[in-house]
Amino acid sequence: MTLPATFDAARALAMAHETLSIEAQAVTAMALRVNETFATAVSAMLACRGRVVVMGMGKSGHIGRKIAATLASTGTPAMFV
Repeated sequence: MTLPATFDAARALAMAHETLSIEAQAVTAMALRVNETFATAVSAMLACRGRVVVMGMGKSGHIGRKIAATLASTGTPAMFV
């Protein structure tokens, strides 16, 4: 495989490190925000019965269809509207 003449390995590595550092900071910030409200939401979802209804239009609709299919295939009754 031949790399393009404009490929700069050092720049690609620097960009990868920068991107991963930014994402790591975002994950850390989210972890600090997880509190009792999260546990309350999980408890409410676990208490629900019936089907999960997933909705969306456009790109979110495509993703919603995949989420509904994944839920259904793993034993959680789900449908896309």
